[in-house]
Amino acid sequence: MTDPVSSSPNRRQFIKTGVALGASVGVGSALLPSAADAADPKVLNYLSWPGNADPSIVGEFEKLHGVKIRIKEYVGGDQMMAVVNQSPPGTFDVVLADAEYMHLLKAADFIEPLDPADYPLKDLWPEFQRFPLHWMDNKLYGVMLDFGYLGISYNTKAFTAKEVSSYSVLWSEKAKGKVGFFDWYLPSMGCMSLANGNRPPYDLDKAKFEAMKKKMFSLKSQASGFYTIADIFSSMTNGRAQLIPGIGEWITLGLRTSGVPVDTIIPDEGGLQYTESLSIVKGTSKKDLARKFIQYSLTPRAQVAMATKVDNRKSIPSMPAWKLLNDTKPQEAQLLRMTLKGPNVMDEYKAKKIQLRQLPKQQSIEDWNDTWSQFKSL
Repeated sequence: MTDPVSSSPNRRQFIKTGVALGASVGVGSALLPSAADAADPKVLNYLSWPGNADPSIVGEFEKLHGVKIRIKEYVGGDQMMAVVNQSPPGTFDVVLADAEYMHLLKAADFIEPLDPADYPLKDLWPEFQRFPLHWMDNKLYGVMLDFGYLGISYNTKAFTAKEVSSYSVLWSEKAKGKVGFFDWYLPSMGCMSLANGNRPPYDLDKAKFEAMKKKMFSLKSQASGFYTIADIFSSMTNGRAQLIPGIGEWITLGLRTSGVPVDTIIPDEGGLQYTESLSIVKGTSKKDLARKFIQYSLTPRAQVAMATKVDNRKSIPSMPAWKLLNDTKPQEAQLLRMTLKGPNVMDEYKAKKIQLRQLPKQQSIEDWNDTWSQFKSL
């Protein structure tokens, strides 16, 4: 297997990719934090997926330190890289990134190495204490904030758990016109690769990549559409999409608590783990505040707030936070499958049903993106 660090692009390659991605996702420099906010010691500038600066999550930190967190939101790692490419040093202080992009951030000289002694890594589940995507050249560059699994999300009135226990259900006659797709190549194609028997799913030689493409292309006649995150919620609610590979409980938990008959399963062929990680941005003048923010984010109270956020529930890696969740919100612990007794979300990981979501190893990002575009245009 190709090592993700040794295969990292150099800065020139990263900038070339970032320019192309910036053009495709339409990220404008006018949307970046102002120079005043970047310099203000009472403002922590945070680059993140949407929703992570919700007052229920960061309000306590802001009050404790007398600061304001300003968030610049992105959707998808490609858009994040485009923002990074357009950001002068010092624009951001902290970045939340999908762990598979961490080596690209390091290659772009965008993130600082972290001192492991500064963070409660021993509080994490043992499987996550030395998470491979966070360590490069034996140095720590990110700390896990939350994680989740991706498999098949499905309408429980239309399909049984037994029917969706294999990705083969996507090609069934019953699923014709009912298979939706999250319009992001990385999780969607990762699941297609697992469906074709590839473990790990992102380390494919030419023959395996071509075979995966052929299998995925054969699924186009089953498709109901290609959806943004907002469209996924609506299409699963109205039944237009009854099966969606490559998403997970971060979608279906919220819908289910609202009465929509949906669930997520990890098929027999396996599922993917997404991992959201916090890093300190290189060039920040507020490194101490950034470090304190990451430390705060790993406290049990902050972790429980992250796990139970109504619109986007997630699994959390902190064992003390699991205990707090079970002590104070036992029903939420049950719903999130983070109970300390009986089955829980770590079972699939321990059973080796889960593969880490990563970037392609033997092809370029552009190769996979182009293949996804071809699939959509069939």
